[in-house]
Amino acid sequence: MAKRENDSFSIEDLMQTFIKENNLSKGMHKVKVEETWNNMMGPGVATHTTSVMLQNKTLIIQLNSSVLREELSYGKDKIIKMINDELGDEVISKLILA
Repeated sequence: MAKRENDSFSIEDLMQTFIKENNLSKGMHKVKVEETWNNMMGPGVATHTTSVMLQNKTLIIQLNSSVLREELSYGKDKIIKMINDELGDEVISKLILA
């Protein structure tokens, strides 16, 4: 009878390995960016957000409030930095508010 190995791995490590081996990181980033946007900006901004898309390191946010769009445009660099810090990687390099 073969002896069982008692190597223990955390689920997080196993998921990270699975994502890297199957080249799923881009899709995971798209999902995480949308969740992060809603969590970081809060319910006030989330209610005026109609679409969150990530395309080639460009985050495209569609808003239905021109006043909010103008307010957020003043802090684009800060928003990019906050989202990248939250994701733990340089996922976003440009932010477009539409």
